[in-house]
Amino acid sequence: MGTHRSKNVILFVQARSNSVRFPNKIFKKLHGISIIEWIIHRLSNLKKINDVIYLIPDNLDNDKLNNKLKKNKVKIYRGNEDNVLKRFYDAAVLFNASHIVRVCADNPLVLGTEIDLLVDKYFNNDCDYMYNHIPLKNNYPDGLGGEIISFELLNYIYKNAKSDFHLEHCFSYIHDNSNSFIIKTFDPLKKYRFRPDLKFDVDEKKDLDFLNSKIFDLDVDFDELIKLFG
Repeated sequence: MGTHRSKNVILFVQARSNSVRFPNKIFKKLHGISIIEWIIHRLSNLKKINDVIYLIPDNLDNDKLNNKLKKNKVKIYRGNEDNVLKRFYDAAVLFNASHIVRVCADNPLVLGTEIDLLVDKYFNNDCDYMYNHIPLKNNYPDGLGGEIISFELLNYIYKNAKSDFHLEHCFSYIHDNSNSFIIKTFDPLKKYRFRPDLKFDVDEKKDLDFLNSKIFDLDVDFDELIKLFG
């Protein structure tokens, strides 16, 4: 399986402007800079990723986001809004991804170091799926990492996932069928970074207010975040 694909690790940022809980949050400002521009900056120096593509819905509601991304000169793929799984699959085929790293666009403080660490750990462990974006069976803060699978697994999910929930939340199929897959995670490299109580993703306005309550810049690193919010 997959021998025709040379190793080509693509990071897909799943983004949309019409969030239900916090409309247009992707344009909201964190220290004067939009959330999407935080993500663009913080994913600009990855060492273990071959390319970064922004996956957004192909509808009028997201034209403003498309224009914003174009101005920032990043690669964009537009696809089905509700069937996010198809959006990922079609983009993976188009960009000939051997492996897919998923990052959500509500993580303005995503850390390139932790994405690179995720890729390293994945290729040095026997597993189907690995993650460090949520504190589930690990000690990571919420919102700093990502999740990774092979194209073969994405292809399998695409062929087998049927429920609306799995089509919208495309990697949830793995968790909901955990007996069928080898799932692994890991802790931060340093013990003082073990802070699963901290939440850095932005689901609601109060999350953004929380982040705006401390002063830091675009390049804030893991240790600085722990000092500021710990």
